[in-house]
Amino acid sequence: MPPSKGSAHPYRLLGVYAALLAVIYALVFFTGDHSPTPKLGIDLQGGTRVTLTARTPDGSRPSQDSLKKAQAIIESRVNGLGVSSSEVVIDGDNIVITVAGDDSQQARALATTAKLYIRPVLAAGQPTAGGAAPTAPAPAPATDAPTPPTTGETPAPTEPTTPAPQSRVFPAQAPTTPAPAPGNGNLTPAQQQAKEIADAKALRQSTDQTVQQLAMQSLDCTKPDPLRGNDDPALPLVACSQDGTEVFLLGPSRIDGQEIANATAGLNSQQARQEVNLEFKSSGADAWAALTGEYVYKRVAFVLDSKVVSAPQVQQGPQLGGRTSISGSFTKESATELANTLKYGSLPLSFQVSEAETVSATLGLSSLKAALLAGLIGLIAVLLYCLLYYRMLGFLAGFSLIAAGFAVYGIIVLLGRWIGFTLDLAGIAGLIIGIGLTADSFVVFFERIKDEMREGRSFRSAVPRGWQRAQRTNLSGKTVSLIASVVLYVLAAGQVKGFAFTLGITTVLDVIVLYLVTAPLMMLASRSPFWAKPSVNGLGAVQQIARERGAEEARAKEMSR
Repeated sequence: MPPSKGSAHPYRLLGVYAALLAVIYALVFFTGDHSPTPKLGIDLQGGTRVTLTARTPDGSRPSQDSLKKAQAIIESRVNGLGVSSSEVVIDGDNIVITVAGDDSQQARALATTAKLYIRPVLAAGQPTAGGAAPTAPAPAPATDAPTPPTTGETPAPTEPTTPAPQSRVFPAQAPTTPAPAPGNGNLTPAQQQAKEIADAKALRQSTDQTVQQLAMQSLDCTKPDPLRGNDDPALPLVACSQDGTEVFLLGPSRIDGQEIANATAGLNSQQARQEVNLEFKSSGADAWAALTGEYVYKRVAFVLDSKVVSAPQVQQGPQLGGRTSISGSFTKESATELANTLKYGSLPLSFQVSEAETVSATLGLSSLKAALLAGLIGLIAVLLYCLLYYRMLGFLAGFSLIAAGFAVYGIIVLLGRWIGFTLDLAGIAGLIIGIGLTADSFVVFFERIKDEMREGRSFRSAVPRGWQRAQRTNLSGKTVSLIASVVLYVLAAGQVKGFAFTLGITTVLDVIVLYLVTAPLMMLASRSPFWAKPSVNGLGAVQQIARERGAEEARAKEMSR
């Protein structure tokens, strides 16, 4: 019987695998940061834990339903940003976010309330409170290109509830309306929080022009915003720009962020800057067309959590099609974060960071050493078993395991760069189990060769026949293992996903190594007189059984004559 398809050119198959390894490690050493080390998870390299405390307008406790919804939205943002090896858990009335590394800013960004409103700009000026304004550049005006219109009913635009103020910056004369009184020191933290929000609304969302003047003159853009995410969209708003260089008086909201159908970040090649591209739903598209038609050559503001992230001037209108972009002083990372935040929706609560701490990796490193030691012991045990039971064929099994290990390591390094995959203890456990699965493939193959030799075939003819029978069994087993890994990855959460992911990778690579390394090596061995010796391949006992069986059959035929 001729060899099965694909086994007739073993050198070609080995060359394919060598080329595959060359490509993997060329990408490892010549792309990205060129570092040949994988990204480690929180339990191995440590991380940052940020505790978020919910803020409600009336100071009451947040409901569990709102906390669970906020947790789900933050987890969606984590997945959208590719922030790997992270944890988002509810702890009482708080949400705790843990991310790998020592940068707490990433975890803070995930908790952005993301209440976006598009408001017309009624007046703008420079901040005067809290010292000199920051030197960061103000957001550049943007021109939003029109696109073909979409269908839908046009909602009636909300008209400002106050007369339009002066277009120039308000004079510095002292207003006659006093500022809200400071809070009482005897209030509870919840009452104090509710009072801060109420005072901020009374000052910054007043319909009285005099109070609006006071708010623009007294607003300190360097301090935390107590109104963050709690402003009333139906009222005017005095707000700072995100970089603190401008103070705006804004009209009531004309478009709610809930009207956003999609948000993506990208580079505007013409103006060489990062932008966030928005696509509105049908009703939002009509409202955007009405707003831009009304405010041609005037500014409109994109207000995120009570701060103006961009205030471009409308260059033409009305702009149809429901597409626009937010421009500003964005980096690639900040634009991606904003787009992801808007795409996955606003949180039902606003949060403030109450605690940020570093998570130690001491215990994880000890566990890593124990896991690597366990894996090394398992690998040595598998190789010793193969050598004792299969003699020199065990070296072929060991070579295949080493070849698979090189491929797995390189792929994990690349996945850490491309999709943010991090290797944690659970993932290492999946790799160790993969060693056993790979060794099982060798055992099945070698036992099928023995079965063929018991039938009286030589080592040379038994290898291709045994391979044809073994590959069916191996493929069936690997398919079941891969299905289990996929199901576990989809249904599991947390570190169990890492276990399922690495187990799935090793399962796929096991099949590749079996076809491109193990089978070709066995084909070459079957053609070598040295490997055909029973003392080398350890198959002398099987050959003796075949000879005895043949002799008995011959005697039986002689006796039957």
